[in-house]
Amino acid sequence: LVPRFGQTEVLVRDADLTPGASSVIFACGAARLGLKVAFVGVVGDDLFGHFMLDALNQRGVDTTYVIIDPDQKTGLTVILNRVKDRAMITHLGAINALRAEQIPDEVLSQARHLHLASYFLQTNLQPDVRSLFQRARDLGLTTSMDTNWDPDETWTGVHDLLPLTHIFLPNENEAFALTGKDEITAAAAQLAENANVVAIKLGPDGALAVHCDNCYKRPALDVDVVDTVGAGDTFDAGFVYGYLQGWSLEKALRLGIACGSLSTQKPGGLDGQPTLSEALDHLPE
Repeated sequence: LVPRFGQTEVLVRDADLTPGASSVIFACGAARLGLKVAFVGVVGDDLFGHFMLDALNQRGVDTTYVIIDPDQKTGLTVILNRVKDRAMITHLGAINALRAEQIPDEVLSQARHLHLASYFLQTNLQPDVRSLFQRARDLGLTTSMDTNWDPDETWTGVHDLLPLTHIFLPNENEAFALTGKDEITAAAAQLAENANVVAIKLGPDGALAVHCDNCYKRPALDVDVVDTVGAGDTFDAGFVYGYLQGWSLEKALRLGIACGSLSTQKPGGLDGQPTLSEALDHLPE
């Protein structure tokens, strides 16, 4: 169904209020796999902000470093979902409020990995992401980034960050937009000239990963898809888990695909996220 103006009312079959944001889905997916995860971000002192904090805490994510700003409204996205495609309307609110100085070395030094999501929405963080990643690397952390789509479609700033990014995690359309290529292995190879590892999500076709001269592509699992929201972020969590465990590129890719595929079997971005044991039972060939 498509909403129409003119005071026309259109009914839908179902609706849910569910935790969202690429970074939140990644954090919860990583925690579900058994990693110890802390979240850094900004929410408002409002109903949606406390809803998000409760959801993160319930899923084992440390919210100690989440900033509650009474002058902000918590970001909100309305998703119109057609199972295999969706439209999203977002009110940024506090989504872009985080600044690099709010992530001190004291916080970074407690971690071994830093993941950044929704780069193009983080307008207050963008100017200092390079210095943030450099600080993280100087403290011994590895880094990963999933830019998500650029609403302005300018795609600026990403290439300067790739040399400081251990794992770059775009989807197929983002990889094409960033490189100007129209063939996925060529796009991956170009991105891998600067990033250490590139893992690209291909939707129903699975994913591929490139590191140096090694390139692997594996199919998605054959599952009954209910909702693809958050599947890419859950893939990210699985791939990063494998990377942090020192697994081979190919095995980390397979775990990411298993996590992303299994997550589509339930509505929302979180309820279908697998445990490590569940994911290992469904690794694609």
